[in-house]
Amino acid sequence: MNPQLLAWYGGAFLLALAVLVVVHEMGHYLAARACNVKVLRFAFGFGKVLWMRRHGRDGTEWAISAFPLGGYVKMLDEREGEVAAAELPRAFNRQSVGRRAFIVAAGPAANFLLAIVLYWFLFMYGVTELKPRLGPPPVGTPAALAGISEGMTVRAVNGQAIQTWQELRWETMRRALDQEPLQLEVINLQREIGMHRIASDRFDLAELEKDPLRTLGLVLYRPRLPAVVGRVLSGSAAAAAGFREDDRILAVDGKAIALWAELAATAGAAPGRELKFAIERDGRQLELAATPRLAEDGGHKLGRLGLMAKEGKGEAFEMTTVVSYGPLDSIARALTQTWDTSILSLRMMGRMLTGELSWKNLSGPVTIADYAGQSARLGPSYYLRFLALISISLGVLNLLPVPVLDGGHLMYYLVEFIKGGPVSERALEIGQQIGFALLALLMAFAFYNDINRLVSG
Repeated sequence: MNPQLLAWYGGAFLLALAVLVVVHEMGHYLAARACNVKVLRFAFGFGKVLWMRRHGRDGTEWAISAFPLGGYVKMLDEREGEVAAAELPRAFNRQSVGRRAFIVAAGPAANFLLAIVLYWFLFMYGVTELKPRLGPPPVGTPAALAGISEGMTVRAVNGQAIQTWQELRWETMRRALDQEPLQLEVINLQREIGMHRIASDRFDLAELEKDPLRTLGLVLYRPRLPAVVGRVLSGSAAAAAGFREDDRILAVDGKAIALWAELAATAGAAPGRELKFAIERDGRQLELAATPRLAEDGGHKLGRLGLMAKEGKGEAFEMTTVVSYGPLDSIARALTQTWDTSILSLRMMGRMLTGELSWKNLSGPVTIADYAGQSARLGPSYYLRFLALISISLGVLNLLPVPVLDGGHLMYYLVEFIKGGPVSERALEIGQQIGFALLALLMAFAFYNDINRLVSG
Protein backbone atom coordinates (compact mmCIF):
# COMPACT_ATOMS: atom_id res chain seq x y z
CA MET A 1 0.00 0.00 0.00
CA ASN A 2 1.43 3.39 -0.96
CA PRO A 3 2.10 5.98 1.81
CA GLN A 4 -0.75 8.26 0.73
CA LEU A 5 -3.28 5.43 0.84
CA LEU A 6 -1.85 4.19 4.15
CA ALA A 7 -2.27 7.68 5.64
CA TRP A 8 -5.87 7.80 4.36
CA TYR A 9 -6.76 4.45 5.92
CA GLY A 10 -4.94 5.31 9.16
CA GLY A 11 -6.69 8.66 9.40
CA ALA A 12 -10.13 7.10 8.79
CA PHE A 13 -9.44 4.49 11.47
CA LEU A 14 -8.21 7.01 14.07
CA LEU A 15 -11.18 9.28 13.41
CA ALA A 16 -13.56 6.34 13.89
CA LEU A 17 -11.78 5.33 17.11
CA ALA A 18 -11.88 8.88 18.45
CA VAL A 19 -15.60 9.28 17.74
CA LEU A 20 -16.62 5.89 19.16
CA VAL A 21 -14.45 6.04 22.28
CA VAL A 22 -15.27 9.67 23.09
CA VAL A 23 -19.01 9.02 22.66
CA HIS A 24 -18.83 5.92 24.89
CA GLU A 25 -16.87 7.65 27.65
CA MET A 26 -18.99 10.79 27.34
CA GLY A 27 -21.98 8.61 28.23
CA HIS A 28 -20.26 7.60 31.47
CA TYR A 29 -19.13 11.19 32.10
CA LEU A 30 -22.54 12.84 31.62
CA ALA A 31 -24.28 10.16 33.71
CA ALA A 32 -21.73 10.68 36.50
CA ARG A 33 -22.28 14.43 36.38
CA ALA A 34 -26.05 13.91 36.46
CA CYS A 35 -25.60 11.85 39.66
CA ASN A 36 -23.23 14.49 41.15
CA VAL A 37 -20.27 12.09 41.11
CA LYS A 38 -16.91 13.82 40.84
CA VAL A 39 -14.96 12.97 37.67
CA LEU A 40 -11.18 13.14 38.07
CA ARG A 41 -10.12 12.31 34.51
CA PHE A 42 -11.64 11.84 31.04
CA ALA A 43 -9.07 10.04 28.87
CA PHE A 44 -8.89 8.99 25.24
CA GLY A 45 -6.38 6.16 25.02
CA PHE A 46 -4.26 4.34 27.58
CA GLY A 47 -0.66 4.51 28.76
CA LYS A 48 1.57 7.59 28.71
CA VAL A 49 -0.33 10.89 28.70
CA LEU A 50 0.58 12.93 25.63
CA TRP A 51 -1.68 15.92 26.29
CA MET A 52 -3.70 17.04 29.31
CA ARG A 53 -5.76 20.04 30.37
CA ARG A 54 -7.85 20.72 33.48
CA HIS A 55 -11.33 22.10 32.99
CA GLY A 56 -14.55 22.66 34.92
CA ARG A 57 -15.41 23.39 38.53
CA ASP A 58 -14.00 20.01 39.63
CA GLY A 59 -10.73 20.47 37.73
CA THR A 60 -11.38 17.37 35.64
CA GLU A 61 -8.33 16.27 33.67
CA TRP A 62 -9.03 15.92 29.92
CA ALA A 63 -6.26 13.74 28.52
CA ILE A 64 -5.03 12.04 25.35
CA SER A 65 -2.78 9.02 25.89
CA ALA A 66 -0.35 7.13 23.67
CA PHE A 67 -2.29 3.91 23.02
CA PRO A 68 -5.57 4.92 21.30
CA LEU A 69 -7.51 1.61 21.44
CA GLY A 70 -9.94 2.70 24.15
CA GLY A 71 -10.41 5.24 26.90
CA TYR A 72 -11.70 5.68 30.43
CA VAL A 73 -13.46 7.98 32.88
CA LYS A 74 -11.86 7.99 36.32
CA MET A 75 -14.23 8.94 39.12
CA LEU A 76 -13.71 9.74 42.79
CA ASP A 77 -13.68 6.38 44.58
CA GLU A 78 -12.55 5.32 48.06
CA ARG A 79 -11.28 2.01 46.66
CA GLU A 80 -8.70 3.85 44.57
CA GLY A 81 -7.43 6.41 47.06
CA GLU A 82 -8.18 8.50 50.10
CA VAL A 83 -11.23 10.76 49.79
CA ALA A 84 -11.75 13.91 51.86
CA ALA A 85 -14.71 13.70 54.25
CA ALA A 86 -16.41 16.66 52.57
CA GLU A 87 -16.36 14.87 49.20
CA LEU A 88 -17.51 11.42 50.35
CA PRO A 89 -21.10 11.99 49.10
CA ARG A 90 -19.63 12.52 45.61
CA ALA A 91 -17.60 9.29 45.57
CA PHE A 92 -18.74 6.65 43.07
CA ASN A 93 -18.63 3.81 45.60
CA ARG A 94 -20.98 5.73 47.94
CA GLN A 95 -23.76 5.87 45.33
CA SER A 96 -26.79 3.58 45.36
CA VAL A 97 -26.80 0.42 43.23
CA GLY A 98 -29.23 2.05 40.83
CA ARG A 99 -27.06 5.12 40.33
CA ARG A 100 -23.91 3.09 39.79
CA ALA A 101 -25.70 0.87 37.28
CA PHE A 102 -27.02 3.98 35.49
CA ILE A 103 -23.50 5.46 35.20
CA VAL A 104 -22.01 2.19 33.93
CA ALA A 105 -24.82 1.46 31.45
CA ALA A 106 -24.65 4.99 30.04
CA GLY A 107 -21.48 4.17 28.05
CA PRO A 108 -22.97 1.40 25.88
CA ALA A 109 -26.23 3.35 25.72
CA ALA A 110 -24.34 6.29 24.19
CA ASN A 111 -22.97 3.98 21.48
CA PHE A 112 -26.46 2.75 20.63
CA LEU A 113 -27.72 6.34 20.60
CA LEU A 114 -24.93 7.35 18.21
CA ALA A 115 -25.93 4.53 15.84
CA ILE A 116 -29.58 5.60 15.99
CA VAL A 117 -28.68 9.22 15.19
CA LEU A 118 -26.43 8.20 12.29
CA TYR A 119 -29.02 5.85 10.80
CA TRP A 120 -31.73 8.47 11.27
CA PHE A 121 -29.65 11.03 9.38
CA LEU A 122 -28.81 8.55 6.60
CA PHE A 123 -32.41 7.39 6.17
CA MET A 124 -33.67 10.98 6.08
CA TYR A 125 -30.87 12.42 3.93
CA GLY A 126 -31.13 9.62 1.41
CA VAL A 127 -28.41 7.27 0.23
CA THR A 128 -27.63 5.71 -3.14
CA GLU A 129 -27.96 1.93 -2.88
CA LEU A 130 -27.68 -1.04 -5.20
CA LYS A 131 -31.02 -2.37 -6.36
CA PRO A 132 -31.91 -5.93 -5.24
CA ARG A 133 -31.53 -7.16 -8.79
CA LEU A 134 -30.28 -10.70 -9.30
CA GLY A 135 -27.66 -12.01 -11.65
CA PRO A 136 -27.70 -15.52 -13.15
CA PRO A 137 -27.56 -18.07 -10.30
CA PRO A 138 -24.75 -20.66 -10.51
CA VAL A 139 -25.93 -24.02 -11.82
CA GLY A 140 -27.18 -26.38 -9.14
CA THR A 141 -27.63 -23.76 -6.40
CA PRO A 142 -30.93 -23.48 -4.49
CA ALA A 143 -31.77 -20.25 -6.36
CA ALA A 144 -31.26 -21.92 -9.72
CA LEU A 145 -33.39 -24.89 -8.66
CA ALA A 146 -36.10 -22.46 -7.47
CA GLY A 147 -36.35 -20.88 -10.93
CA ILE A 148 -34.50 -17.61 -10.28
CA SER A 149 -33.19 -16.08 -13.50
CA GLU A 150 -31.00 -13.13 -14.47
CA GLY A 151 -32.61 -9.70 -14.25
CA MET A 152 -35.22 -10.53 -11.61
CA THR A 153 -35.67 -7.83 -8.94
CA VAL A 154 -36.59 -8.92 -5.42
CA ARG A 155 -39.52 -7.02 -3.89
CA ALA A 156 -39.93 -8.88 -0.58
CA VAL A 157 -38.37 -11.65 1.53
CA ASN A 158 -40.88 -13.69 3.55
CA GLY A 159 -43.36 -10.84 3.35
CA GLN A 160 -40.83 -8.15 4.37
CA ALA A 161 -40.66 -5.48 1.67
CA ILE A 162 -37.15 -4.51 0.54
CA GLN A 163 -35.75 -1.83 -1.75
CA THR A 164 -31.97 -2.43 -1.77
CA TRP A 165 -29.40 -5.17 -2.13
CA GLN A 166 -28.26 -4.52 1.45
CA GLU A 167 -31.80 -5.13 2.71
CA LEU A 168 -31.98 -8.33 0.66
CA ARG A 169 -28.71 -9.53 2.15
CA TRP A 170 -29.85 -8.61 5.66
CA GLU A 171 -33.24 -10.31 5.48
CA THR A 172 -31.79 -13.39 3.79
CA MET A 173 -29.14 -13.80 6.48
CA ARG A 174 -31.68 -13.35 9.27
CA ARG A 175 -33.95 -16.07 7.88
CA ALA A 176 -31.21 -18.42 6.75
CA LEU A 177 -29.47 -18.41 10.14
CA ASP A 178 -32.46 -20.39 11.43
CA GLN A 179 -32.56 -22.56 8.30
CA GLU A 180 -35.91 -20.94 7.47
CA PRO A 181 -36.97 -21.34 3.80
CA LEU A 182 -36.91 -18.08 1.85
CA GLN A 183 -40.02 -16.86 0.07
CA LEU A 184 -38.86 -14.31 -2.49
CA GLU A 185 -41.37 -12.09 -4.23
CA VAL A 186 -39.77 -11.00 -7.49
CA ILE A 187 -40.58 -9.09 -10.65
CA ASN A 188 -38.97 -10.32 -13.87
CA LEU A 189 -37.91 -8.52 -17.04
CA GLN A 190 -41.42 -8.94 -18.46
CA ARG A 191 -42.80 -7.05 -15.40
CA GLU A 192 -44.46 -10.23 -14.12
CA ILE A 193 -44.63 -10.76 -10.36
CA GLY A 194 -43.85 -14.23 -9.03
CA MET A 195 -42.99 -16.14 -5.86
CA HIS A 196 -39.94 -18.40 -5.51
CA ARG A 197 -39.24 -20.65 -2.52
CA ILE A 198 -35.53 -21.19 -1.80
CA ALA A 199 -34.34 -23.81 0.66
CA SER A 200 -31.78 -22.27 3.03
CA ASP A 201 -30.26 -25.46 4.45
CA ARG A 202 -27.15 -24.79 2.33
CA PHE A 203 -26.59 -21.40 3.92
CA ASP A 204 -23.02 -21.83 5.18
CA LEU A 205 -22.20 -20.13 8.47
CA ALA A 206 -18.57 -21.06 7.99
CA GLU A 207 -18.56 -18.88 4.86
CA LEU A 208 -19.96 -15.83 6.65
CA GLU A 209 -16.64 -14.02 6.30
CA LYS A 210 -16.85 -14.56 2.54
CA ASP A 211 -20.20 -14.44 0.74
CA PRO A 212 -22.72 -16.89 2.22
CA LEU A 213 -25.49 -15.72 -0.14
CA ARG A 214 -23.52 -17.11 -3.08
CA THR A 215 -24.00 -20.63 -1.69
CA LEU A 216 -27.74 -20.04 -2.14
CA GLY A 217 -27.18 -18.77 -5.68
CA LEU A 218 -28.15 -15.17 -4.89
CA VAL A 219 -25.68 -13.00 -6.81
CA LEU A 220 -25.79 -9.33 -7.73
CA TYR A 221 -26.74 -8.42 -11.29
CA ARG A 222 -23.95 -6.87 -13.34
CA PRO A 223 -24.72 -4.83 -16.48
CA ARG A 224 -22.87 -5.71 -19.68
CA LEU A 225 -20.51 -2.73 -19.75
CA PRO A 226 -17.97 -2.17 -22.54
CA ALA A 227 -14.29 -2.44 -21.58
CA VAL A 228 -13.78 1.32 -21.30
CA VAL A 229 -11.95 2.86 -18.33
CA GLY A 230 -14.00 5.28 -16.26
CA ARG A 231 -11.52 5.88 -13.46
CA VAL A 232 -7.97 4.89 -12.54
CA LEU A 233 -7.43 4.52 -8.78
CA SER A 234 -4.41 6.44 -7.47
CA GLY A 235 -1.52 4.26 -6.36
CA SER A 236 -2.89 1.23 -8.23
CA ALA A 237 -1.18 -1.16 -10.64
CA ALA A 238 -3.10 0.46 -13.49
CA ALA A 239 -1.94 3.95 -12.50
CA ALA A 240 1.68 2.74 -12.43
CA ALA A 241 1.21 1.19 -15.90
CA GLY A 242 -0.06 4.47 -17.39
CA PHE A 243 -3.77 3.75 -17.90
CA ARG A 244 -6.03 6.78 -18.37
CA GLU A 245 -9.73 7.55 -18.29
CA ASP A 246 -11.57 6.65 -21.53
CA ASP A 247 -8.96 4.06 -22.56
CA ARG A 248 -10.70 1.20 -24.37
CA ILE A 249 -9.19 -2.23 -23.71
CA LEU A 250 -9.07 -4.23 -26.94
CA ALA A 251 -7.13 -7.33 -25.87
CA VAL A 252 -5.18 -8.88 -22.99
CA ASP A 253 -2.24 -11.15 -23.83
CA GLY A 254 -3.56 -11.35 -27.38
CA LYS A 255 -7.08 -12.40 -26.34
CA ALA A 256 -9.82 -10.05 -27.57
CA ILE A 257 -11.76 -8.20 -24.85
CA ALA A 258 -15.15 -6.59 -25.45
CA LEU A 259 -16.89 -6.45 -22.05
CA TRP A 260 -15.72 -5.14 -18.69
CA ALA A 261 -16.66 -8.45 -17.06
CA GLU A 262 -14.15 -10.21 -19.33
CA LEU A 263 -11.42 -7.79 -18.31
CA ALA A 264 -12.24 -8.23 -14.61
CA ALA A 265 -12.21 -12.01 -14.93
CA THR A 266 -8.85 -12.00 -16.77
CA ALA A 267 -7.16 -9.68 -14.26
CA GLY A 268 -8.76 -11.48 -11.32
CA ALA A 269 -7.25 -14.80 -12.44
CA ALA A 270 -3.72 -13.36 -12.73
CA PRO A 271 -2.57 -11.89 -9.38
CA GLY A 272 1.16 -11.16 -9.50
CA ARG A 273 1.50 -12.01 -13.21
CA GLU A 274 2.32 -9.36 -15.81
CA LEU A 275 -0.37 -8.88 -18.45
CA LYS A 276 0.06 -7.11 -21.79
CA PHE A 277 -2.81 -4.86 -22.85
CA ALA A 278 -3.75 -3.60 -26.29
CA ILE A 279 -5.72 -0.39 -25.84
CA GLU A 280 -7.24 2.37 -27.95
CA ARG A 281 -6.64 5.96 -26.86
CA ASP A 282 -7.72 9.01 -28.84
CA GLY A 283 -7.99 6.93 -32.01
CA ARG A 284 -4.50 5.40 -31.62
CA GLN A 285 -3.61 1.89 -30.53
CA LEU A 286 -1.09 1.47 -27.70
CA GLU A 287 0.37 -1.36 -25.66
CA LEU A 288 0.68 -1.28 -21.87
CA ALA A 289 1.90 -3.83 -19.33
CA ALA A 290 0.49 -4.13 -15.82
CA THR A 291 0.69 -6.69 -13.02
CA PRO A 292 -2.56 -7.16 -11.05
CA ARG A 293 -1.94 -6.94 -7.32
CA LEU A 294 -3.05 -9.69 -4.98
CA ALA A 295 -6.27 -8.76 -3.17
CA GLU A 296 -9.12 -10.48 -1.39
CA ASP A 297 -12.81 -10.14 -2.14
CA GLY A 298 -15.33 -12.08 -0.09
CA GLY A 299 -12.59 -14.43 1.06
CA HIS A 300 -11.42 -15.19 -2.50
CA LYS A 301 -7.87 -14.27 -3.62
CA LEU A 302 -7.77 -12.42 -6.93
CA GLY A 303 -5.88 -9.85 -8.94
CA ARG A 304 -6.74 -6.16 -8.91
CA LEU A 305 -5.67 -3.57 -11.47
CA GLY A 306 -7.31 -0.56 -9.85
CA LEU A 307 -9.58 0.31 -12.76
CA MET A 308 -13.26 1.25 -12.64
CA ALA A 309 -15.61 0.88 -15.59
CA LYS A 310 -17.11 3.85 -17.38
CA GLU A 311 -20.81 3.88 -16.68
CA GLY A 312 -23.42 5.93 -18.46
CA LYS A 313 -26.54 7.30 -16.81
CA GLY A 314 -28.48 4.31 -18.09
CA GLU A 315 -26.26 1.79 -16.30
CA ALA A 316 -26.28 3.82 -13.08
CA PHE A 317 -30.09 3.97 -13.16
CA GLU A 318 -30.23 0.27 -13.93
CA MET A 319 -28.06 -0.62 -10.93
CA THR A 320 -28.87 1.90 -8.21
CA THR A 321 -31.72 3.57 -6.37
CA VAL A 322 -31.88 6.49 -3.94
CA VAL A 323 -33.58 5.54 -0.67
CA SER A 324 -34.90 8.23 1.70
CA TYR A 325 -37.73 8.61 4.21
CA GLY A 326 -39.47 11.30 6.23
CA PRO A 327 -38.18 12.36 9.68
CA LEU A 328 -40.58 10.20 11.73
CA ASP A 329 -40.28 7.16 9.49
CA SER A 330 -36.50 7.56 9.56
CA ILE A 331 -36.48 7.46 13.37
CA ALA A 332 -38.55 4.27 13.39
CA ARG A 333 -36.27 2.67 10.82
CA ALA A 334 -33.14 3.79 12.71
CA LEU A 335 -34.44 2.21 15.93
CA THR A 336 -35.34 -1.00 14.11
CA GLN A 337 -31.98 -1.17 12.33
CA THR A 338 -30.06 -0.64 15.58
CA TRP A 339 -32.12 -3.26 17.43
CA ASP A 340 -31.88 -5.85 14.64
CA THR A 341 -28.12 -5.33 14.27
CA SER A 342 -27.62 -5.68 18.03
CA ILE A 343 -29.60 -8.93 18.17
CA LEU A 344 -27.76 -10.31 15.13
CA SER A 345 -24.41 -9.44 16.76
CA LEU A 346 -25.41 -11.33 19.91
CA ARG A 347 -26.53 -14.32 17.87
CA MET A 348 -23.23 -14.36 15.98
CA MET A 349 -21.30 -14.28 19.25
CA GLY A 350 -23.43 -17.14 20.55
CA ARG A 351 -22.74 -19.16 17.39
CA MET A 352 -19.01 -18.57 17.87
CA LEU A 353 -19.17 -19.87 21.44
CA THR A 354 -21.02 -23.02 20.35
CA GLY A 355 -18.62 -23.62 17.47
CA GLU A 356 -21.28 -23.18 14.75
CA LEU A 357 -19.55 -20.05 13.49
CA SER A 358 -15.83 -19.85 12.84
CA TRP A 359 -13.70 -17.59 15.04
CA LYS A 360 -12.11 -16.43 11.77
CA ASN A 361 -15.04 -13.99 11.56
CA LEU A 362 -13.63 -12.10 14.54
CA SER A 363 -11.90 -8.93 13.35
CA GLY A 364 -9.11 -6.99 15.00
CA PRO A 365 -7.93 -3.38 14.63
CA VAL A 366 -6.11 -4.00 11.33
CA THR A 367 -9.22 -5.35 9.62
CA ILE A 368 -11.38 -2.61 11.13
CA ALA A 369 -8.88 -0.02 9.87
CA ASP A 370 -9.15 -1.57 6.41
CA TYR A 371 -12.95 -1.33 6.51
CA ALA A 372 -12.70 2.25 7.78
CA GLY A 373 -10.44 3.23 4.89
CA GLN A 374 -12.55 1.45 2.27
CA SER A 375 -15.80 3.00 3.49
CA ALA A 376 -14.21 6.47 3.67
CA ARG A 377 -13.00 6.15 0.07
CA LEU A 378 -16.50 5.19 -1.08
CA GLY A 379 -18.01 8.35 0.40
CA PRO A 380 -19.44 9.98 3.55
CA SER A 381 -22.65 7.92 3.66
CA TYR A 382 -20.69 4.64 3.59
CA TYR A 383 -18.34 5.88 6.32
CA LEU A 384 -21.21 6.98 8.55
CA ARG A 385 -22.85 3.58 8.08
CA PHE A 386 -19.56 1.94 9.05
CA LEU A 387 -19.43 4.12 12.18
CA ALA A 388 -22.99 3.13 13.11
CA LEU A 389 -22.24 -0.57 12.71
CA ILE A 390 -19.02 -0.45 14.75
CA SER A 391 -20.73 1.68 17.41
CA ILE A 392 -23.41 -0.99 17.81
CA SER A 393 -20.75 -3.71 18.01
CA LEU A 394 -18.92 -1.73 20.71
CA GLY A 395 -22.13 -1.27 22.68
CA VAL A 396 -23.01 -4.97 22.48
CA LEU A 397 -19.47 -6.06 23.38
CA ASN A 398 -19.40 -3.83 26.46
CA LEU A 399 -22.70 -5.22 27.72
CA LEU A 400 -21.45 -8.82 27.78
CA PRO A 401 -21.39 -10.18 31.37
CA VAL A 402 -17.59 -10.34 31.43
CA PRO A 403 -15.74 -8.87 34.44
CA VAL A 404 -13.82 -5.64 33.58
CA LEU A 405 -16.42 -4.81 30.91
CA ASP A 406 -19.46 -2.63 31.65
CA GLY A 407 -21.67 -5.73 31.47
CA GLY A 408 -19.54 -7.41 34.12
CA HIS A 409 -20.01 -4.47 36.50
CA LEU A 410 -23.76 -4.53 35.84
CA MET A 411 -23.75 -8.25 36.69
CA TYR A 412 -22.07 -7.47 40.03
CA TYR A 413 -24.66 -4.76 40.75
CA LEU A 414 -27.48 -7.19 40.02
CA VAL A 415 -25.98 -9.68 42.52
CA GLU A 416 -25.60 -6.86 45.04
CA PHE A 417 -29.22 -5.83 44.54
CA ILE A 418 -30.47 -9.41 45.00
CA LYS A 419 -28.35 -10.29 48.07
CA GLY A 420 -28.64 -6.87 49.67
CA GLY A 421 -24.88 -6.35 49.96
CA PRO A 422 -21.82 -5.78 47.78
CA VAL A 423 -19.86 -8.59 46.16
CA SER A 424 -16.80 -9.56 48.23
CA GLU A 425 -13.38 -8.13 47.39
CA ARG A 426 -12.09 -11.67 46.77
CA ALA A 427 -14.86 -12.35 44.23
CA LEU A 428 -14.14 -9.05 42.51
CA GLU A 429 -10.43 -9.88 42.31
CA ILE A 430 -11.03 -13.33 40.84
CA GLY A 431 -13.59 -11.93 38.42
CA GLN A 432 -11.14 -9.27 37.28
CA GLN A 433 -8.47 -11.89 36.58
CA ILE A 434 -10.93 -14.00 34.60
CA GLY A 435 -12.12 -10.95 32.68
CA PHE A 436 -8.60 -9.88 31.71
CA ALA A 437 -7.80 -13.44 30.62
CA LEU A 438 -10.93 -13.61 28.43
CA LEU A 439 -10.20 -10.21 26.87
CA ALA A 440 -6.58 -11.21 26.23
CA LEU A 441 -7.80 -14.40 24.52
CA LEU A 442 -10.29 -12.41 22.45
CA MET A 443 -7.63 -9.92 21.39
CA ALA A 444 -5.22 -12.75 20.57
CA PHE A 445 -7.80 -14.32 18.24
CA ALA A 446 -8.54 -10.94 16.64
CA PHE A 447 -4.85 -10.13 16.04
CA TYR A 448 -4.21 -13.64 14.73
CA ASN A 449 -7.04 -13.24 12.22
CA ASP A 450 -5.67 -9.84 11.19
CA ILE A 451 -2.17 -11.23 10.66
CA ASN A 452 -3.55 -14.27 8.81
CA ARG A 453 -5.52 -12.02 6.45
CA LEU A 454 -2.43 -9.90 5.77
CA VAL A 455 -0.19 -12.91 5.13
CA SER A 456 -2.75 -14.56 2.86
CA GLY A 457 -3.37 -11.33 0.94
